[in-house]
Amino acid sequence: MFEIRRYTAADCDEWNAYVASSKNGTFLFNRAYMDYHNDRFNDHSLMFYADGRLHSLLPAHIDGDTLYSHMGLTYGGLITDMHTTATSVIQLFRELNDCLRGRGITHVVYKPVPWIYHQQPSEEDLYPLFWICNARVKARTIASVYFMQKHLRWRKGRSDQLHRALRCGIKVVRENNFRTFWPILENNLEDRFGAHPVHTVEEMELLHSRFPENIILYNAYLEGRPIAGYVFYLTGQVLRGQYCSATPEGKHLGAMDAIYDKALFHDFTDVQYIDFGGSTTNNGATLNEGLIAQKEGFSARAVCYDTYEWEL
Repeated sequence: MFEIRRYTAADCDEWNAYVASSKNGTFLFNRAYMDYHNDRFNDHSLMFYADGRLHSLLPAHIDGDTLYSHMGLTYGGLITDMHTTATSVIQLFRELNDCLRGRGITHVVYKPVPWIYHQQPSEEDLYPLFWICNARVKARTIASVYFMQKHLRWRKGRSDQLHRALRCGIKVVRENNFRTFWPILENNLEDRFGAHPVHTVEEMELLHSRFPENIILYNAYLEGRPIAGYVFYLTGQVLRGQYCSATPEGKHLGAMDAIYDKALFHDFTDVQYIDFGGSTTNNGATLNEGLIAQKEGFSARAVCYDTYEWEL
C-alpha cells in the first residue's frame, strides 16, 4: 500500500510544507530546525506515500541497528494530517517494520508527539504501537503543564515572590540578547548538576535567526544587571519553557516569577497550554521533587512524555 522513501535534501520543501499543514507537527520538525545538528545524527527520516500522495512523515535517525524517532528532538513520532485514518496507520506500521527489517534495523525507539501539541487529535500511532509492534514503554518523563483557560491561581509562595520582584523594581525584557543569559544558564547548570545546556549559545542564536517568532527570550534585570532569563518555544497552542535560570540574587528576589507573569498573563494570554517541561532524569526513573513542586506552585499539573521501543 505504501511507498516508503528515505528523506533527502531535495525533499526539503515538500517535507516542510507537509509539517506546516499537519495536525501534530511543530517547527521542531521543520528541516531548518532538525538539520542544525545533522553532524551529530545520521538522518534516516522517512516519507510515506499512498496512491502518489504524501501520507505522513517520520523524523528519524539511525545508530547501528537502531532507528530513533528522534533523540535529537524533544519529541518525534509520526507526523500526520487530517486525511490520515487509524486503519491506514495500522497498515503503515506493518509495512514500516517490514521495510526496516529489510534495511537491517532490529530495534526501534519512538517518541510520539504529546497530545497537548496536537492541533487535532493525532494518536493514531499509539494503537499500532500496542497492537502491531508490541511496544513497551522505555522511558516516561513527567512534565508540568498549566491550562491557561482555567485561570488557576498560583500558590501563595509564588505570588509572594512575584510581589517581591515588583517591589524591587525588576525589569523583564523580551529581547534577542542570548549572550547575556547564557552565562547565567551555564553557571547554574554546572554548579547544580555538573551539566551543560544542550544548545550552545551560537546554536541558539542560529535557531532564533531561523525561527524568530517561535524562539523567544526574556531577560530580567535589576538596576541594569542581568539576574535571570527564560527561553520559550512557541508551537501552535503551546508555550514551552526550554531553558530557564537565575542568579542567586535573582532566585531570592523572584525574578523568574516576574518573567512568568509577563509571559503568561501579558504577552501570551491566547496560548492554551504552558509547558514548564520535565522534572525527571535517568529516563524518568528519578523525580526531582523540589523542581516539580516549584512548577506545581504555578498550578501546573502532569502531562507525560513517553518513549517506546520494540524489536524487529
